[in-house]
Amino acid sequence: MLVLLVAIASPATAQSCDIERWYCVDGLNDGLDTAPDTLDQTTPRAAIESLIFAARNDDRSAAAHLLNLNALPNDQQAVDGPKLIRQLETIIARKTIIDWNNIVDRPDGLDARGPSEDRMAGQARKSILLWTLELEDHPTAIRLNRVKPGENDAVWVFAPQTVADIPALYERYGPSPLERWLPDALKQNAIFGLMWWEVAGLPILLLVSALIGYLVWNSLGALSQKAKRRISRNVLNAVRGPAATGASTGFALYVGANLFVFSGQITTWLAPVAWIGLMASGLWLVVNAVEAILDQLVDLEDTDLTQRQEEHTRTVATRIAAARRAFIVIVVFIGGGVFLSQTSIFQNLGLTLLGTAGALTLVLGFAARRVLGNIMASLQIALNGSAKIGDRIVYKDYLCHVERINFTYVQLRDWDGTRLVVPVEEFVSTPFENWTMKEPAMKRIIKIKCAHEADIEALRRIFNDVIEELDQDELGDLDNVKVRVADQDVFGKDVWFALPCADPNTSWDVACIARERIIAKGAKLANDRKTPIFPDAQPAEAA
Repeated sequence: MLVLLVAIASPATAQSCDIERWYCVDGLNDGLDTAPDTLDQTTPRAAIESLIFAARNDDRSAAAHLLNLNALPNDQQAVDGPKLIRQLETIIARKTIIDWNNIVDRPDGLDARGPSEDRMAGQARKSILLWTLELEDHPTAIRLNRVKPGENDAVWVFAPQTVADIPALYERYGPSPLERWLPDALKQNAIFGLMWWEVAGLPILLLVSALIGYLVWNSLGALSQKAKRRISRNVLNAVRGPAATGASTGFALYVGANLFVFSGQITTWLAPVAWIGLMASGLWLVVNAVEAILDQLVDLEDTDLTQRQEEHTRTVATRIAAARRAFIVIVVFIGGGVFLSQTSIFQNLGLTLLGTAGALTLVLGFAARRVLGNIMASLQIALNGSAKIGDRIVYKDYLCHVERINFTYVQLRDWDGTRLVVPVEEFVSTPFENWTMKEPAMKRIIKIKCAHEADIEALRRIFNDVIEELDQDELGDLDNVKVRVADQDVFGKDVWFALPCADPNTSWDVACIARERIIAKGAKLANDRKTPIFPDAQPAEAA
């Protein structure tokens, strides 16, 4: 008969508890007194609000009902419950920011505003993850579960595993030994939910962190000046910036995580900024190390890349510059990916960085489109070889050398020593003459307007005499020497003197010298023969 009753009762009991909507238990916190009517546990948001109100009113005995204490003996629940709820409230206050918009205010836990791709979209939930905190070598979750004790109404309480982790979390994120040593007056609330020691300690922490960075910077600078070997100076200079940044942010991170555990209002920006500083200093150090290695392997400081015999060196220098830019881009992308992968940093602080990653990417992409375009264009120059460091080019009527090909601009040195800074995108989209490309040898055309009566054969002899007077090392194949009448008008005829030059870097100077001597010898010939060589036109007529 008893077996029959159990068999009849079991299906009824199973049907009375919907395991898809809540966790079914026979009882909940039987060792505690009856929960007061003011304690609202009907929704996840109501449970968090009840926790905050109980902490403000110092009514932790009532707030203990927000914990699932079933794992504790009944006689220990009334003793340990208030202690555990106080520790949990401290952990939440110090290491999280409560984002009320993301805490559901529905009894069934359904998030009607969730994205459609979320697998739980439109479904009731019986467990909600609020935050994730690091504990030793693994993350631990702070969860709310919906529990139905027997025939009573379902309530939201903190999960048993969360309750079990509270002591360890409090040991790590609770008040540090130094904070417990502070006078009680400094532990009182001041402004914006901060305690007085935080209001006074934060400026001091920032000042000391900056001072540590400054001392590291100056110390490495002094050691660099005293170093006798060049490689030692290069290493110290490469380490100087990253070490100063890493020491400053590392000190702030260590103090904020170990010596003094700040509240969530401070941690919400201090921890990400410190992690960004450490990540940036590490990436900076890697980039500087690669730069120092490349400079040591390929020393081009004492090499004049403009010389025609340095064709191979110009190619190597350009490719090394491109490799540096490509390496920096890769390092930045990897570093950014590693940083963004630390989702717990943002989730615990209530930041929705990953949730707004798409919009953030669009904004940054639009703002940085020109920068990214210039970076890709600078790599394009190195790949197609249209211009190399040291090349002689004519860009928009400027006779220049290519000095540097940077991320976003090309630095050109004009023949008079002035520098032109041209955006890379504009440089690659504007036609220019490259005198050094392929073959360094070139012909300079000296164009001179002569009178109709000018003796071309005499001018050829003059040009040959001028060529013999020039530095033969600066000249190319003399078989390419030519004198041609290219055009004519009412003022006279255009005579072109083709001057072969061996080096595009000196061809302009050689052509100027040749022009000067042609004009001088032509004027002397005209004076001796009493025959005009150059047209005699008035300025008004020429205009």
